[in-house]
Amino acid sequence: MKMKLSELAGKLGLTLMGQDRDVSGVGTLESAGPEDVTFLGNPKYEGLLAGCKAAAVICTQEHAAQVASALVSVNPYLDFARLLALITPQQGCLCGVSDEASVHPEASVDASADVYPFAFVARGASIGPRSRVFPGCYVGEDCIVGADCTLYPNVTLMAGTVLGERVMIHSGAVLGSDGFGYVETPLGREKIPQVGAVLVADDVEIGANTTIDRAMLEKTIIGSGTKIDNLVQIGHNCTFGRNCTIVSQVGVAGSCTVGNNVIIAGKAGLNDHLDIGDDVLIGPKCGVRLSIPAGKRMGGHPAMEYTTYMRHMSLAPQIPDLFKRVKKLEKELAALRAVAEEGDK
Repeated sequence: MKMKLSELAGKLGLTLMGQDRDVSGVGTLESAGPEDVTFLGNPKYEGLLAGCKAAAVICTQEHAAQVASALVSVNPYLDFARLLALITPQQGCLCGVSDEASVHPEASVDASADVYPFAFVARGASIGPRSRVFPGCYVGEDCIVGADCTLYPNVTLMAGTVLGERVMIHSGAVLGSDGFGYVETPLGREKIPQVGAVLVADDVEIGANTTIDRAMLEKTIIGSGTKIDNLVQIGHNCTFGRNCTIVSQVGVAGSCTVGNNVIIAGKAGLNDHLDIGDDVLIGPKCGVRLSIPAGKRMGGHPAMEYTTYMRHMSLAPQIPDLFKRVKKLEKELAALRAVAEEGDK
């Protein structure tokens, strides 16, 4: 990419203050060179502006006068993200359906979709307009992939999985694997057939090597706008609302209902059959065994309200000293009792 700052400002809908220059790349405040654009997203890094060599800085009006050229933004971080999307070439180089892909005669692939070599599209499956299916992907029977979806290499969609529009799934993710359901018998555990499906709504992103199990009877549902990190496990019959954020290594047991705008931080674990209300924040490594009402912030193992958790954390380092004090007091109390008993004789 090489363009004038004025042209870039027009594409992003920003105001250029200062010199109009040629730009060709991006960088951080420390690393950007004289043809790069950078951004100031957090005022605490304002001190780096003095030594910044970038051609332009995306920043708020408050900081625009501190640099030779500024692209004035209300939200610099968001507009820098838009810049990255504008200048970064899409991965992939194929148009159409490769002769080396395996597409069943009874599958439907839109003429504008791309299916790469060694991808498999099963009977009854549908690939929507402008969607891309990279090498090694498996799209099972009766799966529906909506418009503008991306399945990166080695994504697996087991039979009946449904994706809305603009869904992005990263390498190694598996949607529609069997839920972990068994019945105890005298001869051991007998598998319960998992005959439901997975439904993913619009604008969802699912990270690498994440697994989302199919429901036993109905649907495991991921709501629109939800973002799921790498290495997440979501059990069968779970329902997630809109715009949730699920961070790496979270595990959610079966039949949980999670509301809208919920954040679950890394390595948190949820027991089965829980109801998590809207706008809940579950901190890292939380062990959640009970349902959580809307709006709560939780921390700790087992999970507790965040203010209680922080009190526990602040008191924990004092426990060794407290233990010593209690032992000392016990000895003093024992001595006093001995003296009192001697006086009673």
